Amino acid sequence: MAAFDYTPAQSLNAGFSGRIGFAISSIFASVAQWNATRTTRVQLSKLTDRELSDIGLSRGDIAEL
Repeated sequence: MAAFDYTPAQSLNAGFSGRIGFAISSIFASVAQWNATRTTRVQLSKLTDRELSDIGLSRGDIAEL
């Protein structure tokens, strides 16, 4: 039987300051991902229905990103 370890290795060996740094970098990564998604939605919203159809999307698909 196989076992998988999902615990990030860097948080196991890091001290308190290392864990704080890891948490802060995770927050910044989340904000960056949110902003990239927001920018994508704005750009897709500017396309016409025809252009969205050409790339296989509909206007309703934009909100699901």
